[in-house]
Amino acid sequence: MATVLITGGAGFIGSHTCLVLLQAGHRLVILDDFSNSSPRAVERLAELAGLIPTGPGSWGDALRLVQGDIRHDHSLDLAFAAAQSSGPAGLDAPVEAVIHFAGLKAVGESVAEPLRYWDVNLHGSRTLLEAMERHSCRCLVFSSSATLYGYPETVPIPETAPVQPINPYGHTKAAVEMLLADVAGCGAGATAEMESPNGWRIARLRYFNPVGAHPSGQIGEDPDGIPNNLFPFVSQVAVGRRPSLRVFGSDWPTPDGTGVRDYIHVMDLAEGHRMALEALLAEEPQLLTLNLGSGRGISVLEVARAFEAASGRPIPVELVARRPGDAAVTVADPALAARRLGWRTQLGLDAICRDGWAWQSANPHGYAA
Repeated sequence: MATVLITGGAGFIGSHTCLVLLQAGHRLVILDDFSNSSPRAVERLAELAGLIPTGPGSWGDALRLVQGDIRHDHSLDLAFAAAQSSGPAGLDAPVEAVIHFAGLKAVGESVAEPLRYWDVNLHGSRTLLEAMERHSCRCLVFSSSATLYGYPETVPIPETAPVQPINPYGHTKAAVEMLLADVAGCGAGATAEMESPNGWRIARLRYFNPVGAHPSGQIGEDPDGIPNNLFPFVSQVAVGRRPSLRVFGSDWPTPDGTGVRDYIHVMDLAEGHRMALEALLAEEPQLLTLNLGSGRGISVLEVARAFEAASGRPIPVELVARRPGDAAVTVADPALAARRLGWRTQLGLDAICRDGWAWQSANPHGYAA
Protein backbone atom coordinates (compact mmCIF):
# COMPACT_ATOMS: atom_id res chain seq x y z
CA MET A 1 0.00 0.00 0.00
CA ALA A 2 1.16 3.51 -0.79
CA THR A 3 1.57 6.78 1.09
CA VAL A 4 -0.44 9.36 -0.85
CA LEU A 5 -0.75 13.14 -0.60
CA ILE A 6 -4.28 14.33 -1.37
CA THR A 7 -4.60 18.03 -2.17
CA GLY A 8 -8.14 19.29 -1.57
CA GLY A 9 -8.91 16.09 0.32
CA ALA A 10 -11.63 17.73 2.44
CA GLY A 11 -13.71 18.64 -0.60
CA PHE A 12 -16.64 16.74 -2.09
CA ILE A 13 -14.80 14.33 -4.38
CA GLY A 14 -11.63 14.43 -2.31
CA SER A 15 -13.29 13.30 0.92
CA HIS A 16 -15.00 10.34 -0.71
CA THR A 17 -11.79 9.33 -2.46
CA CYS A 18 -9.87 9.56 0.82
CA LEU A 19 -12.35 7.20 2.44
CA VAL A 20 -12.03 4.66 -0.39
CA LEU A 21 -8.22 4.85 -0.24
CA LEU A 22 -8.14 4.40 3.54
CA GLN A 23 -10.44 1.40 3.29
CA ALA A 24 -8.05 -0.06 0.70
CA GLY A 25 -5.17 0.28 3.16
CA HIS A 26 -3.36 3.34 1.81
CA ARG A 27 -1.79 5.94 4.14
CA LEU A 28 -2.83 9.53 3.50
CA VAL A 29 -1.74 13.10 4.06
CA ILE A 30 -4.53 15.58 3.29
CA LEU A 31 -3.59 19.16 2.37
CA ASP A 32 -6.50 21.62 2.30
CA ASP A 33 -6.92 25.34 2.96
CA PHE A 34 -10.65 24.93 3.79
CA SER A 35 -11.58 27.87 1.57
CA ASN A 36 -14.44 25.80 0.14
CA SER A 37 -14.52 22.79 2.45
CA SER A 38 -14.69 21.84 6.12
CA PRO A 39 -12.39 20.00 8.56
CA ARG A 40 -15.51 18.14 9.66
CA ALA A 41 -15.44 16.23 6.40
CA VAL A 42 -12.02 14.83 7.34
CA GLU A 43 -13.17 13.99 10.86
CA ARG A 44 -16.19 12.15 9.50
CA LEU A 45 -14.36 10.23 6.78
CA ALA A 46 -11.77 9.15 9.36
CA GLU A 47 -14.58 7.91 11.60
CA LEU A 48 -16.17 6.03 8.70
CA ALA A 49 -12.78 4.40 8.03
CA GLY A 50 -12.63 3.23 11.65
CA LEU A 51 -9.72 5.49 12.60
CA ILE A 52 -9.19 6.84 16.12
CA PRO A 53 -7.82 10.38 16.63
CA THR A 54 -4.34 10.41 18.20
CA GLY A 55 -3.86 14.17 18.25
CA PRO A 56 -4.76 17.33 16.32
CA GLY A 57 -4.89 16.42 12.64
CA SER A 58 -3.61 12.92 13.36
CA TRP A 59 -5.20 9.47 13.15
CA GLY A 60 -2.59 6.87 14.04
CA ASP A 61 -0.29 5.72 11.26
CA ALA A 62 -3.01 6.09 8.59
CA LEU A 63 -3.94 9.75 8.20
CA ARG A 64 -2.54 13.23 8.71
CA LEU A 65 -4.25 16.56 8.02
CA VAL A 66 -2.26 19.67 7.10
CA GLN A 67 -3.95 23.04 6.58
CA GLY A 68 -2.26 24.98 3.82
CA ASP A 69 -2.36 26.40 0.31
CA ILE A 70 -0.98 24.57 -2.73
CA ARG A 71 0.41 27.86 -4.04
CA HIS A 72 2.81 28.08 -1.09
CA ASP A 73 6.04 26.07 -1.00
CA HIS A 74 5.97 26.05 2.79
CA SER A 75 2.53 24.39 2.91
CA LEU A 76 3.57 21.73 0.43
CA ASP A 77 6.82 21.00 2.23
CA LEU A 78 4.88 20.63 5.50
CA ALA A 79 2.58 18.11 3.83
CA PHE A 80 5.46 16.05 2.45
CA ALA A 81 7.18 16.24 5.86
CA ALA A 82 4.02 14.99 7.58
CA ALA A 83 4.47 11.77 5.65
CA GLN A 84 8.23 11.41 6.09
CA SER A 85 8.43 12.27 9.80
CA SER A 86 8.29 9.51 12.39
CA GLY A 87 6.31 9.50 15.61
CA PRO A 88 2.95 11.17 16.30
CA ALA A 89 3.62 14.00 13.80
CA GLY A 90 4.13 11.79 10.76
CA LEU A 91 3.54 8.52 8.94
CA ASP A 92 7.24 7.54 8.70
CA ALA A 93 6.96 6.88 4.96
CA PRO A 94 7.73 9.22 2.05
CA VAL A 95 4.94 10.30 -0.27
CA GLU A 96 4.84 7.93 -3.23
CA ALA A 97 1.99 9.57 -5.16
CA VAL A 98 -0.23 12.65 -5.22
CA ILE A 99 -3.92 12.98 -6.10
CA HIS A 100 -4.53 16.61 -6.98
CA PHE A 101 -8.08 17.85 -6.30
CA ALA A 102 -7.32 21.32 -4.95
CA GLY A 103 -8.64 24.11 -7.15
CA LEU A 104 -11.55 26.37 -8.00
CA LYS A 105 -14.37 24.90 -10.07
CA ALA A 106 -17.36 27.24 -10.56
CA VAL A 107 -17.81 28.17 -14.21
CA GLY A 108 -19.71 31.42 -13.56
CA GLU A 109 -17.27 32.51 -10.90
CA SER A 110 -14.38 31.85 -13.27
CA VAL A 111 -15.90 34.28 -15.78
CA ALA A 112 -16.13 36.97 -13.07
CA GLU A 113 -12.71 36.23 -11.54
CA PRO A 114 -10.42 34.80 -14.24
CA LEU A 115 -7.17 35.99 -12.63
CA ARG A 116 -8.02 34.18 -9.40
CA TYR A 117 -8.81 30.98 -11.30
CA TRP A 118 -5.57 31.06 -13.26
CA ASP A 119 -3.63 31.74 -10.06
CA VAL A 120 -5.14 28.92 -8.00
CA ASN A 121 -5.59 26.31 -10.72
CA LEU A 122 -2.51 26.80 -12.87
CA HIS A 123 0.00 28.44 -10.52
CA GLY A 124 -1.06 26.07 -7.75
CA SER A 125 -0.53 23.04 -9.98
CA ARG A 126 2.90 24.28 -11.11
CA THR A 127 3.96 24.86 -7.49
CA LEU A 128 2.79 21.37 -6.59
CA LEU A 129 4.79 19.81 -9.42
CA GLU A 130 7.90 21.67 -8.27
CA ALA A 131 7.36 20.36 -4.74
CA MET A 132 6.97 16.83 -6.09
CA GLU A 133 10.31 17.18 -7.86
CA ARG A 134 11.95 18.41 -4.63
CA HIS A 135 10.61 15.39 -2.77
CA SER A 136 11.39 12.81 -5.49
CA CYS A 137 7.75 11.97 -6.19
CA ARG A 138 6.75 11.47 -9.84
CA CYS A 139 3.30 9.87 -9.65
CA LEU A 140 0.22 12.09 -10.01
CA VAL A 141 -3.51 11.66 -10.54
CA PHE A 142 -5.00 14.95 -11.73
CA SER A 143 -8.62 15.96 -11.27
CA SER A 144 -9.53 17.23 -14.73
CA SER A 145 -12.96 17.82 -16.25
CA ALA A 146 -15.22 17.10 -19.21
CA THR A 147 -15.55 20.90 -19.40
CA LEU A 148 -12.54 20.63 -21.68
CA TYR A 149 -14.74 19.35 -24.50
CA GLY A 150 -16.82 22.54 -24.70
CA TYR A 151 -19.57 22.05 -27.27
CA PRO A 152 -18.95 18.39 -28.18
CA GLU A 153 -18.87 17.50 -31.85
CA THR A 154 -19.82 13.86 -31.21
CA VAL A 155 -21.73 12.11 -28.41
CA PRO A 156 -20.75 10.00 -26.55
CA ILE A 157 -17.49 11.89 -26.20
CA PRO A 158 -14.19 9.96 -26.51
CA GLU A 159 -10.85 11.10 -25.11
CA THR A 160 -9.77 11.87 -28.69
CA ALA A 161 -12.43 14.61 -29.01
CA PRO A 162 -11.07 18.15 -29.51
CA VAL A 163 -10.10 20.06 -26.38
CA GLN A 164 -12.04 23.30 -26.86
CA PRO A 165 -13.08 24.81 -23.50
CA ILE A 166 -15.45 27.76 -23.56
CA ASN A 167 -14.88 29.41 -20.16
CA PRO A 168 -11.93 30.38 -17.93
CA TYR A 169 -12.41 27.37 -15.65
CA GLY A 170 -12.11 25.04 -18.64
CA HIS A 171 -9.15 27.02 -19.95
CA THR A 172 -7.27 26.49 -16.67
CA LYS A 173 -7.94 22.74 -16.73
CA ALA A 174 -6.73 22.54 -20.32
CA ALA A 175 -3.59 24.50 -19.39
CA VAL A 176 -2.77 22.15 -16.51
CA GLU A 177 -3.31 19.15 -18.79
CA MET A 178 -0.86 20.67 -21.27
CA LEU A 179 1.63 21.35 -18.48
CA LEU A 180 1.38 17.72 -17.37
CA ALA A 181 1.96 16.49 -20.92
CA ASP A 182 5.10 18.61 -21.11
CA VAL A 183 6.31 17.43 -17.70
CA ALA A 184 5.80 13.82 -18.77
CA GLY A 185 7.78 14.54 -21.94
CA CYS A 186 4.85 13.84 -24.25
CA GLY A 187 4.19 17.40 -25.43
CA ALA A 188 1.23 18.87 -27.27
CA GLY A 189 0.75 15.74 -29.36
CA ALA A 190 -0.03 13.59 -26.34
CA THR A 191 -2.62 10.88 -26.92
CA ALA A 192 -4.80 9.10 -24.39
CA GLU A 193 -2.09 6.51 -23.67
CA MET A 194 1.61 7.34 -23.96
CA GLU A 195 4.86 6.26 -22.37
CA SER A 196 6.60 8.98 -20.37
CA PRO A 197 10.22 9.42 -21.40
CA ASN A 198 10.73 11.65 -18.35
CA GLY A 199 9.84 8.92 -15.87
CA TRP A 200 6.54 10.38 -14.68
CA ARG A 201 3.39 8.41 -13.95
CA ILE A 202 0.45 10.72 -14.61
CA ALA A 203 -3.28 10.15 -15.04
CA ARG A 204 -5.51 12.98 -16.25
CA LEU A 205 -9.05 12.02 -15.25
CA ARG A 206 -11.77 13.89 -17.12
CA TYR A 207 -14.96 13.33 -15.21
CA PHE A 208 -18.42 14.37 -16.10
CA ASN A 209 -21.07 15.24 -13.45
CA PRO A 210 -20.19 13.91 -9.96
CA VAL A 211 -23.27 13.61 -7.73
CA GLY A 212 -24.66 11.66 -4.78
CA ALA A 213 -22.97 11.07 -1.43
CA HIS A 214 -21.64 8.32 0.79
CA PRO A 215 -24.52 5.94 1.68
CA SER A 216 -24.05 6.69 5.39
CA GLY A 217 -25.15 10.28 4.87
CA GLN A 218 -22.11 11.43 6.86
CA ILE A 219 -20.15 13.04 4.02
CA GLY A 220 -21.47 14.73 0.90
CA GLU A 221 -21.47 17.86 -1.22
CA ASP A 222 -21.64 21.12 0.73
CA PRO A 223 -21.37 24.05 -1.71
CA ASP A 224 -20.70 27.54 -0.43
CA GLY A 225 -23.66 29.85 -1.15
CA ILE A 226 -26.02 29.19 -4.05
CA PRO A 227 -25.09 25.88 -5.70
CA ASN A 228 -23.59 26.08 -9.18
CA ASN A 229 -24.54 22.52 -10.09
CA LEU A 230 -27.90 20.83 -10.56
CA PHE A 231 -27.80 18.09 -7.96
CA PRO A 232 -27.07 20.09 -4.80
CA PHE A 233 -29.65 22.64 -5.93
CA VAL A 234 -32.28 19.90 -6.29
CA SER A 235 -31.46 18.50 -2.87
CA GLN A 236 -31.65 21.94 -1.27
CA VAL A 237 -35.10 22.43 -2.81
CA ALA A 238 -36.17 19.08 -1.35
CA VAL A 239 -34.92 19.99 2.13
CA GLY A 240 -36.64 23.41 1.99
CA ARG A 241 -33.62 25.70 1.57
CA ARG A 242 -34.66 26.78 -1.96
CA PRO A 243 -38.23 27.42 -3.21
CA SER A 244 -37.90 25.82 -6.65
CA LEU A 245 -35.53 24.45 -9.26
CA ARG A 246 -34.76 26.74 -12.19
CA VAL A 247 -34.32 24.69 -15.35
CA PHE A 248 -32.32 26.51 -18.00
CA GLY A 249 -33.94 25.67 -21.30
CA SER A 250 -36.94 23.50 -22.12
CA ASP A 251 -36.45 23.58 -25.90
CA TRP A 252 -33.23 21.62 -26.27
CA PRO A 253 -33.23 18.84 -28.94
CA THR A 254 -33.68 16.15 -26.29
CA PRO A 255 -36.59 13.82 -25.45
CA ASP A 256 -38.12 16.16 -22.83
CA GLY A 257 -36.54 19.43 -23.98
CA THR A 258 -34.18 19.77 -21.01
CA GLY A 259 -30.41 19.32 -21.02
CA VAL A 260 -28.99 15.81 -20.84
CA ARG A 261 -25.87 15.04 -18.79
CA ASP A 262 -23.82 12.06 -17.69
CA TYR A 263 -24.20 11.81 -13.90
CA ILE A 264 -21.72 9.68 -11.98
CA HIS A 265 -22.09 8.62 -8.35
CA VAL A 266 -19.26 10.08 -6.30
CA MET A 267 -18.47 6.63 -4.86
CA ASP A 268 -17.96 5.25 -8.37
CA LEU A 269 -15.75 8.25 -9.09
CA ALA A 270 -13.74 7.65 -5.92
CA GLU A 271 -13.16 4.05 -7.00
CA GLY A 272 -11.96 5.34 -10.36
CA HIS A 273 -9.31 7.43 -8.61
CA ARG A 274 -8.18 4.46 -6.53
CA MET A 275 -7.90 2.23 -9.58
CA ALA A 276 -6.03 4.88 -11.59
CA LEU A 277 -3.60 5.43 -8.71
CA GLU A 278 -2.91 1.73 -8.28
CA ALA A 279 -2.46 1.24 -12.03
CA LEU A 280 0.10 4.06 -12.19
CA LEU A 281 2.06 2.63 -9.25
CA ALA A 282 2.11 -0.84 -10.77
CA GLU A 283 2.90 0.04 -14.39
CA GLU A 284 5.71 1.71 -16.32
CA PRO A 285 5.97 5.54 -16.48
CA GLN A 286 3.19 6.90 -18.66
CA LEU A 287 0.72 9.68 -19.37
CA LEU A 288 -2.83 8.32 -19.23
CA THR A 289 -5.95 10.34 -20.09
CA LEU A 290 -9.32 8.84 -19.20
CA ASN A 291 -12.99 9.82 -19.20
CA LEU A 292 -14.83 8.83 -16.04
CA GLY A 293 -18.56 8.73 -16.72
CA SER A 294 -21.43 6.29 -16.95
CA GLY A 295 -21.97 6.57 -20.70
CA ARG A 296 -25.67 7.19 -20.03
CA GLY A 297 -27.49 10.48 -20.46
CA ILE A 298 -30.11 11.70 -17.97
CA SER A 299 -32.19 14.86 -18.39
CA VAL A 300 -32.69 17.60 -15.82
CA LEU A 301 -36.36 16.71 -15.42
CA GLU A 302 -35.50 13.03 -14.93
CA VAL A 303 -33.18 14.02 -12.08
CA ALA A 304 -35.91 16.16 -10.48
CA ARG A 305 -38.51 13.39 -10.69
CA ALA A 306 -36.11 10.74 -9.36
CA PHE A 307 -35.18 12.96 -6.42
CA GLU A 308 -38.85 13.52 -5.65
CA ALA A 309 -39.30 9.74 -5.48
CA ALA A 310 -36.23 9.25 -3.26
CA SER A 311 -37.03 12.08 -0.86
CA GLY A 312 -40.81 11.98 -0.83
CA ARG A 313 -40.66 15.76 -1.20
CA PRO A 314 -41.96 17.89 -4.11
CA ILE A 315 -39.44 19.55 -6.43
CA PRO A 316 -41.22 22.58 -7.97
CA VAL A 317 -39.72 23.37 -11.37
CA GLU A 318 -39.42 26.79 -13.01
CA LEU A 319 -38.62 26.64 -16.73
CA VAL A 320 -36.48 29.58 -17.85
CA ALA A 321 -34.42 30.54 -20.90
CA ARG A 322 -31.28 28.68 -21.89
CA ARG A 323 -28.07 29.64 -20.13
CA PRO A 324 -25.10 30.77 -22.24
CA GLY A 325 -22.37 28.15 -22.45
CA ASP A 326 -24.61 25.11 -21.98
CA ALA A 327 -24.78 22.23 -24.45
CA ALA A 328 -27.81 20.07 -25.20
CA VAL A 329 -26.17 16.71 -24.49
CA THR A 330 -22.89 15.84 -22.76
CA VAL A 331 -22.27 12.12 -22.27
CA ALA A 332 -18.99 10.24 -21.82
CA ASP A 333 -17.55 7.40 -23.80
CA PRO A 334 -16.02 5.48 -20.85
CA ALA A 335 -14.70 2.53 -22.89
CA LEU A 336 -11.02 3.33 -22.38
CA ALA A 337 -11.34 3.43 -18.57
CA ALA A 338 -13.06 0.05 -18.73
CA ARG A 339 -10.26 -1.41 -20.84
CA ARG A 340 -7.32 0.13 -18.99
CA LEU A 341 -8.58 -0.02 -15.40
CA GLY A 342 -11.48 -2.47 -15.47
CA TRP A 343 -13.53 0.45 -14.13
CA ARG A 344 -17.24 0.88 -14.77
CA THR A 345 -19.95 2.71 -12.85
CA GLN A 346 -21.96 0.49 -10.53
CA LEU A 347 -24.52 2.93 -9.10
CA GLY A 348 -27.39 4.43 -11.09
CA LEU A 349 -29.79 7.33 -10.67
CA ASP A 350 -31.87 5.69 -7.92
CA ALA A 351 -28.78 5.15 -5.75
CA ILE A 352 -27.53 8.65 -6.55
CA CYS A 353 -30.77 10.21 -5.32
CA ARG A 354 -31.15 7.87 -2.33
CA ASP A 355 -27.64 8.60 -1.05
CA GLY A 356 -27.85 12.30 -1.89
CA TRP A 357 -31.04 12.58 0.13
CA ALA A 358 -29.50 10.63 3.03
CA TRP A 359 -26.76 13.27 3.19
CA GLN A 360 -28.96 16.35 2.70
CA SER A 361 -31.76 15.27 5.05
CA ALA A 362 -29.28 14.46 7.82
CA ASN A 363 -27.29 17.63 7.17
CA PRO A 364 -29.75 20.27 5.92
CA HIS A 365 -27.12 22.99 6.30
CA GLY A 366 -24.14 20.86 5.35
CA TYR A 367 -21.18 20.63 7.70
CA ALA A 368 -22.21 23.91 9.35
CA ALA A 369 -25.05 22.20 11.19
